[in-house]
Amino acid sequence: MSKLRRFLGTLALWSLSLLLAGCSSALLDPKGEIGVEQRSLILTSFGLMLIVVIPVIVMTLVFAWRYRHRGRSAYRPDWAHNNWIEAVVWVVPCLIIAVLAALTWHTSHTLDPHKPLASSEDTLEIQAISMDWKWLFIYPQQGIATVNEVAFPVDVPVRFRVSSDSVMNAFFIPQLGSQIYAMAGMDNDVHLVANHPGRYEGRSTNYSGAGFSGMTFEALATSEQAFEDWVETVRGAEQRLDYPNGYAELAAPSQYHPVEYFSSVTPHLYEQLLLSFHDGAEHADSHADSHDVESATATRTDTADHRVGHHHADQQYALRRRPTRTEAGG
Repeated sequence: MSKLRRFLGTLALWSLSLLLAGCSSALLDPKGEIGVEQRSLILTSFGLMLIVVIPVIVMTLVFAWRYRHRGRSAYRPDWAHNNWIEAVVWVVPCLIIAVLAALTWHTSHTLDPHKPLASSEDTLEIQAISMDWKWLFIYPQQGIATVNEVAFPVDVPVRFRVSSDSVMNAFFIPQLGSQIYAMAGMDNDVHLVANHPGRYEGRSTNYSGAGFSGMTFEALATSEQAFEDWVETVRGAEQRLDYPNGYAELAAPSQYHPVEYFSSVTPHLYEQLLLSFHDGAEHADSHADSHDVESATATRTDTADHRVGHHHADQQYALRRRPTRTEAGG
């Protein structure tokens, strides 16, 4: 018996160690204000649900022991109702649901990913395009682009405009906050900020084919000076990203793609990509700035016409986008 107990104890210890080895604390170790608020929401919701879960588990174990086959506790097969029990099992869950509903309504507005963050710093815009199987980041204000690496200053709000060159994907930096979907022809966006310097893993969280597991990128949160130095490093790269030829070459499927820097990028490349999935500029998603759409329309190339058939991709998610100016007026 002692050997069996030692074996079971050792097995339990190794099993627990194996389970704990797979744990990740990224979501519970946020480095930005959005991530901190989301962690608070997760823990609050979890705590409220434990009010129901813990008593159920405890009572299950107690009842199984108390009313076991050889137990001496009173057995009442004719028992059917108790007012106190009825009150508890109905009132407590209803109160919890009411609190969760209030939390959901409140945080749906305060943590809206499209809502700009309040800050004394100017917002940095970065355009993120998911490809097979890599991420392209365009800095329109700096005129540069990178693959599988993105950088931004600490405490500076960042607006990520997110779209896809191929199938549906999802953009996510767990330690900074909200996940957002990337879909062909749709201009989505998410506002994030890093309050601590560091290197954070970003990834696609929507399965997209053979190279999905390697579709990760590194997010660098740096000081203002370090960010400027990084920008100058990218500007010193030999490669340039032009649209459509250079872009088409980059967009070809590749797995575990290395980090790449582009010293310059075709102006309004992001907007041209959006418009290439639509019949006309009037259908462009309203997240795009009007002057960008007009500029992209003027420079639109005929090589994009083959993408027209894909414009239905964003119709499946029409409820996620804001109405265009045409829709709002009509």
